[in-house]
Amino acid sequence: MHNPIIAEVTRGNVVESQHRGFFTVVDETGKVLTSAGDPTVTFFPRSAIKAFQCLPLIETGAADRFGLNDEEIALCCSSHNGEPEHVRVARSILAKAGIDEACYECGAQMPYAKEASYQLIREGNNPLQVHNCCSGKHAGMLVLAKHLGASLTNYIDAEHPVQQAVAECLSRYTGENVKTAARGIDGCSVPTWALPLRSVALAFARLGRGDAHCQRIISAVRAHPEMVEGKGGFDTRIMNAVPRLFIKYGAEGSFCGCIPHAGLGFTVKSDDGARRAVEVAIAQVLGGLECWTPEEQNALQEFTVTHLRNWRKLDVGDVRAAVS
Repeated sequence: MHNPIIAEVTRGNVVESQHRGFFTVVDETGKVLTSAGDPTVTFFPRSAIKAFQCLPLIETGAADRFGLNDEEIALCCSSHNGEPEHVRVARSILAKAGIDEACYECGAQMPYAKEASYQLIREGNNPLQVHNCCSGKHAGMLVLAKHLGASLTNYIDAEHPVQQAVAECLSRYTGENVKTAARGIDGCSVPTWALPLRSVALAFARLGRGDAHCQRIISAVRAHPEMVEGKGGFDTRIMNAVPRLFIKYGAEGSFCGCIPHAGLGFTVKSDDGARRAVEVAIAQVLGGLECWTPEEQNALQEFTVTHLRNWRKLDVGDVRAAVS
């Protein structure tokens, strides 16, 4: 059975392409408010669950021990663009714990931000691991490893105490036995688990209504959405436009997040891994929920269409939500 069409790409007045996918919105009891496709299907949420990879850093007291501030906690939850401010904050996290940058095991990556990458090229410098979009998360994991008295080497391995703490946290919030779930390796080399769509949405609903540790993460991201992605990034733009929304993109066309004031969690995934599809689709899904002010609904509506322009900057079509 095919998943429904969640987004269409037009050229002129003709639909040129279509993207299929699935989504679900649940409350903190797991009740499904709206969904399309099979909400029990498993998927890799990838970087969309960085809040849960950061949560052990808060719960164990590691963040307090090394004096991490809200800006630094937000970066631990990010897939950033590698802008100078992102690099500065990642290095600040490591410096507070006395950890050398050479301990990173995420791999070197050219910054997503064009100006930052051009600057490296102009200066004749190679990209470093601190430029990796996951360097904030990895800095947090290294801090956690040091706090636990664990090795700073191989902290990316599934059996390392850091990754065991992440797996336990995900199990607690999803209600799934994550340690027995299918597991892969993410782009930054840490473990990633295949989990049911509805269970991941439930985890985010619980995060939004969670304890002080959860609220610290949500507050940090709300205060510094520019750390979560960066200039022009969808995550940053939509959370600036709707500050009561908590959202995070994951690779291969997934989004997860929560609406804390309403006690709701949500997930969306495109079949073909297209980010352009899930950006407009999730905006449409969220905008249809009866938990927003008229101003917030109008702001969400702005994200349901992405205008396409050619190299001469001519409008040639749109990517638009097709969620019924």
